[in-house]
Amino acid sequence: MRPADLPFSEACERNGPAILAVLQPLLRDARSALELGSGTGQHAVRFAAAMPWLTWQPTEVAARIDALAARVRLEGTPNLDPPQALDVSAAGWPSRTFDAVFTANTLHIISWEQVHDLLRGAAGVLQPGGLLAAYGPFRYGARHTAASNEAFDRMLRDRDPASGVRDALELDGLAAAQGLRLEADHALPANNRLRLWRKRSAGQ
Repeated sequence: MRPADLPFSEACERNGPAILAVLQPLLRDARSALELGSGTGQHAVRFAAAMPWLTWQPTEVAARIDALAARVRLEGTPNLDPPQALDVSAAGWPSRTFDAVFTANTLHIISWEQVHDLLRGAAGVLQPGGLLAAYGPFRYGARHTAASNEAFDRMLRDRDPASGVRDALELDGLAAAQGLRLEADHALPANNRLRLWRKRSAGQ
């Protein structure tokens, strides 16, 4: 497979630099990161290349992993590990721990039950003091941050009633139950956010 034949996301190309600008200084002392729902692999390739001091582990559901693996083979740097199949609701989360977990544009696609599973699993594989970063659209209470996000939410729910733009405060409650404390909420272009939760260290 040639690079030109790989699945390609315009959104990943647009949002990657803005996400990286926030993550890069935060992960300066990290040595390992797990990405959930790596999709086309464009974020994985970009972020691993920009942060050569850490090992980046991409994951995707088994049905979509072949194209991701092809991109990693063709474009990946030595610190980008081969992708692993991972379903957030199933057994098979990595047995190792990570300094950071990253996911982009997943929380509004998966069901609310799977959101619970993702937060629980992420907390389980994070080192104490580790960082969970989630990128995408969020709403706050009954309010969307933009009319375009409200329309996107309607489209998602019409397609799959189990999906939809998630409420940031509800997510914070779920995260807190897993020992994850909200650290920052960054506004990024196109009415998206990068929300960061930190796993409590021992004794906190």
